[in-house]
Formats: sequence, structure tokens, C-alpha cells
Amino acid sequence: MNALILVDLQNDFLPGGALGVPRGNEVLPLANRLQPFFPLVVATQDWHPADHSSFASQYANHRVGDTIDIDGIAQVLWPDHCVQNSEGAELASLLKTHSIAKVFSKGTDRRLDSYSGFFDNGGVHATGLGDYLKQNKVTDTYILGLATDYCVRATALDSRRLGFRTWLIEDACRGVDLQPGDCAAAIAEMEHAGVQRVTSDQWLA
Repeated sequence: MNALILVDLQNDFLPGGALGVPRGNEVLPLANRLQPFFPLVVATQDWHPADHSSFASQYANHRVGDTIDIDGIAQVLWPDHCVQNSEGAELASLLKTHSIAKVFSKGTDRRLDSYSGFFDNGGVHATGLGDYLKQNKVTDTYILGLATDYCVRATALDSRRLGFRTWLIEDACRGVDLQPGDCAAAIAEMEHAGVQRVTSDQWLA
């Protein structure tokens, strides 16, 4: 069975949000268009405590874009975003949600970020998404959302690692490109891991 995974389509990741992804709003119409063609649709949602360790505001001597070490894991520092129960953490208002069977929260541990929809960045604590897909007899995952070079990349790589045939709906993703070329490198890494690329038009055809 096929499942569509909507990655972090939240207000704070849209243009004008606390961590707006350039042209991130362009993903929403494609997400809405694709949902009716999948028997199972799930979503991931950053859901950070207000003092999350990925927030640059928590450090006197660091700023947004710096990379620090937290318990042996490299962590990019971001603006405060997707704080639990805030408007910024809510799913985008233009996203149709009636087809979404379940939303999986991530990044809830203040000490450890979670780019992937499946695990935290240490690869230790699971969100429950993998078990949920297996319980529903999913064989193929189709992934879209924000951002290509962070949460989409990590979700796709973990999907492959868990044994799902994994497809990146490339035109329905947008990236940060903190460093020029980050998105291209992320797509190459996903392909090397066995993730297949498809466009929304190819899928709908």
C-alpha cells in the first residue's frame, strides 16, 4: 500500500514565518491535489518546547546558522520556531487536513532535535510513524514538504532504512539552502540511499 507523508507543512516554515522556507507556500496546492490519490495520508509536525536546544536564543555566544555540538550530535541553531501550542506550530491554514489519518509530533525533547519524521537526530527515540505504517501494511512511502535539505531528507533516509520503497515528490518540496548547493547534495544523498524521484504530474498520470 502507498502512503503519502506530508513533512512539516506548518505556519512557521512558510514565507513570513519564524523559519520561512523560500517559496514554501508553493507546496500546499500540490499537497492538496495529491492527497485524494493515496489510501493513507500522514503528516509530521515540529512541536518544540519554548527552550529547545536548537534555538539560537538559548545561547549568549551563538547566533542563527551556527553549528554546535550537543551530546556528540551536530546541531544547527535556528530561530525560535514551531513552539508547542503556538500559531506557528499549527499546520498551514491552506492545507486540507480531512484526509490526514494521523499527525506525528517530533522535536519534543528539548535536548535533542528531530529532523526525521521517524526518529530523533540521535536515531534512538521513535515517533511511532514507522510502526504505524507497518501496521497499516504500507510498502511505499511518497514524501513531500519542507525542507528538502533537512526534514524531508532525514525522513526519506529513515524511510529507506526501515525498508520502505521511498519516493521523493521533488516538485512538492522546497529547501533552505543554508549553504548554496545543500538541496542538490541532499537529493543526491537520498538517491544514493535508494530513494526514487518523481514529480506530482508523473504520479497523477
